[in-house]
Amino acid sequence: MDLSATPFFLSGSGYAEGTLFPWTMSDFSLMDAIECGIVKLPRVPVAENIPGNEMPMFRDLWENIRKDMPKKGRGSGGELDPLKLPTRLQTALQALYGHYEKTFKLWEDGGIKVPPCFIIVCQNTAISKLVYDFISGFHRKNDDGTTTLENGRLGLFRNFDEATGNPLPRPNTLLIDSEQLEAGDALDDNFRNMAADEIDRFRREIVERTGGQQTAEDITDQELLREVMNTVGKPGQLGGSIRCVVSVSMLTEGWDANTVTHVLGIRAFGTQLLCEQVIGRALRRQSYDLNEDGPDKGLFNVEYADVFGIPFDFTAKPVVAPPQPPRETIQVKAMRPERDTLEIRFPRVEGYRVELPEERLTAEFNDDSILELTPDLVGPSITQNSGIIGKSEDMSLQHLGDMRPSTLLFHVTQRLLYTKWRDPGEEPKLHLFGQLKRITKEWLDNYLKCKGETYPALLMYQELADMACNRITAGITRAFIGERPIKALLDPYNPIGSTKHVRFNTSKTDRWETNSERCHINWVILDSDWEAEFCRVAESHPKVKSYVKNHSLGLEVPYRYGSEMRKYRPDFIVLVDDGHEPHEDGTPDLLHLIVEIKGYRREDAKEKKSTMETYWVPGVNHLGTHGRWAFSEFCDVYEIEAEFKAKVEAEFNKMIESVLVPAQPADAILVGSPS
Repeated sequence: MDLSATPFFLSGSGYAEGTLFPWTMSDFSLMDAIECGIVKLPRVPVAENIPGNEMPMFRDLWENIRKDMPKKGRGSGGELDPLKLPTRLQTALQALYGHYEKTFKLWEDGGIKVPPCFIIVCQNTAISKLVYDFISGFHRKNDDGTTTLENGRLGLFRNFDEATGNPLPRPNTLLIDSEQLEAGDALDDNFRNMAADEIDRFRREIVERTGGQQTAEDITDQELLREVMNTVGKPGQLGGSIRCVVSVSMLTEGWDANTVTHVLGIRAFGTQLLCEQVIGRALRRQSYDLNEDGPDKGLFNVEYADVFGIPFDFTAKPVVAPPQPPRETIQVKAMRPERDTLEIRFPRVEGYRVELPEERLTAEFNDDSILELTPDLVGPSITQNSGIIGKSEDMSLQHLGDMRPSTLLFHVTQRLLYTKWRDPGEEPKLHLFGQLKRITKEWLDNYLKCKGETYPALLMYQELADMACNRITAGITRAFIGERPIKALLDPYNPIGSTKHVRFNTSKTDRWETNSERCHINWVILDSDWEAEFCRVAESHPKVKSYVKNHSLGLEVPYRYGSEMRKYRPDFIVLVDDGHEPHEDGTPDLLHLIVEIKGYRREDAKEKKSTMETYWVPGVNHLGTHGRWAFSEFCDVYEIEAEFKAKVEAEFNKMIESVLVPAQPADAILVGSPS
C-alpha cells in the first residue's frame, strides 16, 4: 500500500508525467474525491467575453502577465510601486473579489462566526509584497521624508482604518512568506493587547504540548505569525478573523483551513501536480453533515471553491512532444558596395522636448484621443467559472459601477497634474488644476468609451489612468504644435542609423528576396502576407526610390503606454520622389515615409500613431538636418482574399498621391479607416 497523495511519476523522471507507479493497484485520485462530493467542488474559468482565446485568460493568468512581474524576491531590485500591478492582474483581483464580497455577505447573514478566506499564491516574495500592499494598504514615502497612506484597493481586505488611517489591531489580510516570517512585522504593535485571550490560549497549548512554562511566556512575533496562519478560519483563535492570505509557497501542502472559498494563482504552474496541491488548499469542506430529508437526503450539500490563475485540467493526460525538423538558416545583410546608392539613413531619437504654456491651456482631441476600455485591454470583464458538475458562476466587475463621476474626475485630474505638470524635485503646478480639470472633463465626457461590461472606474488603475493622461496631454500638445515647436532629442553616442549596418542570421521561412534596384538589404523577413504584398507594390511603384524593412535596423520610436516608456518599431521606411527640387549639392530631396502595416488597431497602436504625429515627425522635421519625414498607416483590413492584392496596391497609390504636394510641409498621414 502506498499512502502517497501523488503515486505517479513526475516530469523529468524518464516516464510520461502522470504515469502511476507500477505497484499501484488502485488509486483514489483528486477527481474521484471531487466526484464523490467529499471535498469542495473547484470552479475554474471555462468561458469569458474575449473571443478567440483557446484558454480563458484568467485560467492561466501567469502566462498573460509574467513579462510585467518582478523576476526576483524582495531586496533584489529597487523600490516597487504596488499601484503599478499589471492591468489584467488588477482586473482578475477585482472580478474574484466582487464574488468574494457576495460570499462574505451570505456568510455574515447566515451567522457564521468566521469570514470566508481568499488565498493568493505568488511566484516570489517581491510579488507577494506588492499584492499584499495593493489589497491591504501601505505607506508611500515622500520626497521630504514623510509618508502618505495609500489604503488598500479591496475594501474588505484593508489593514488600515478608513477614518483614522491607523493600522487595524486585528489585520484582515495576512502576508505569509519566508521573508515575512523572518521579519515578524506583519502584526501591529496593538495586536498583543487586542488578542490577549487568544494568545493566552495559545500559551496554554504550548505548555500542554511541551511542558515548558518559560517557552510559552517567551512567544516571539514570528511564532505568533505562524499561529495566526495555522488557525485561519478557526473561531476564537488568533487567525479566526483573517479574510485574505497572501503567500509564496507556504500553502502548497499541510494547511487545513476549511473556510477557503476563493484562490488566485499569480505564479507559474509547470505540472498538474502543483495545480492539484494549490487547489487542494481550498477543497477541505466546511461541513460534513448529511442532509436528512429532501431530494439530497443522505448526501452532502455542495460547497464551491472559485479559482483563478491555476490551469487545473480535469482531464489532464500526458503529452509527448514530437521532435522538430531542422530549418534552413540564411544571412540577412546589406549588399555592399553594389547597392550602396540605396542606403537609407535615419535619426535615432531617444526623447522629445516640449514646452507648453502655463497661462491658458486648450486641447485639440481627435479620433486617436479616444480610449476604449474593452475586455481585450483590461482583461475579461465577465468570466464564467464552472466545475465538472454543479452550478456555474459569473465573475464580473459590476461592483465598480457604483463610483461617482466627480470622484473619478478628481482622481484623473490629480494624476495628470502630478505626472505631467510637475518638474523633477518641485511641487506640482496647482494653479493649473482648474484648467486641467476642465480639459479632463471634456475628455471623459467625449473620448472615454466603455465596452463589453467595463466601467469608467477602471481608470482608478494607475496604468489606465496614465493612459488617459497621455491622451489628454497629447491633445494639449497638439493644440500648440504651431506655436510651440517640438524638438526631437537624439542619442548622443549614435545619433544616426543606417541600413549599411544590418547583418543577422535567421531561420524564418516567411521572407521576400528584394529587388537589387530598390532595397539595400538582400532579404525582407515577413511578419504577415500583407507585408509581402507591400514589398511587391513598393518595388514596382515608379515613385519609390528605395525601401527597407525595419528588422534589426535600429529605428525605434520612444513612446509612453500607460505608466511605462516603450520602444515602437515601425514596419518600413520608404524613400519617395515627391517632386521636390534637389539639394544645392545636387542630391535628390526625397521624402522619408515611415509606413506601419496595421490590420487591427488596439489601444497601443493609437499611442504609437499619436506619438508619430504629435512628437516624432514634427520633432525630427524641426531639426532640419535629417531630411523630410512623414508617417503613414495601413489600417483598413481586407475583407475578401481575392481582392487583397488590388486593395493593397490601390491603398499604396493613394498613400503616394497624398504626399505628392510639394507646397505643403511633410506631416503625418492616415491611410484607410480604422476597423
